[in-house]
Order: sequence, then C-alpha cells, then structure tokens
Amino acid sequence: MTELKALAIIFATVFIAELGDKTQLATLLYSAEGKVSPFKVFLASGLALLAACAIGVVAGQWVAKFVNPQTLKLVAGVGFILIGALTLYSGLKTSA
Repeated sequence: MTELKALAIIFATVFIAELGDKTQLATLLYSAEGKVSPFKVFLASGLALLAACAIGVVAGQWVAKFVNPQTLKLVAGVGFILIGALTLYSGLKTSA
C-alpha cells in the first residue's frame, strides 16, 4: 500500500468515525455557547483530539508487541458490533 493511500484510508476512517461523535457534539455545544471564540474552541478541541490520537498510536504500538494485529481487529470489530447492538436494543426498548 502506498503511503498516500494509507494516509487517505486512515484519514477517511477517523473522519467518518468522528462525525456525530460525542467529541464533535461537545465541540458544537462549546461553539454554540459563544462564551469562547470559535478559534479557541477549534484549537482546544483539535489539540485534545491530537493528544487522544497520540495515546492511541503509542498504546497500539505497545499492544502490538504482545497481541497479533489481526486479533486486535477482531476484538475491536466484535466490540463495535456489541456496542451497536446494545445501542439498537436500547433505542428499540425505549420506543416500544
């Protein structure tokens, strides 16, 4: 895989995952309050996301020394499916 293709895939994956995420909603709320300039909201939230991603990269490198990356993908996939199923169940339960 070329470096540019890898960057594009990583960007798209993280971008799509963050859309509508709690982080984006919190940033939206801070911006909507108007107590702080939009630039400060952008800067602070951007730095927070950068720090969280840095932790993810470091943790990923460390965990990969002990666990096969394919196993990590499987565990992450199952975790996302379970979270989605629980969210769907909760939504259906409250609407019934």
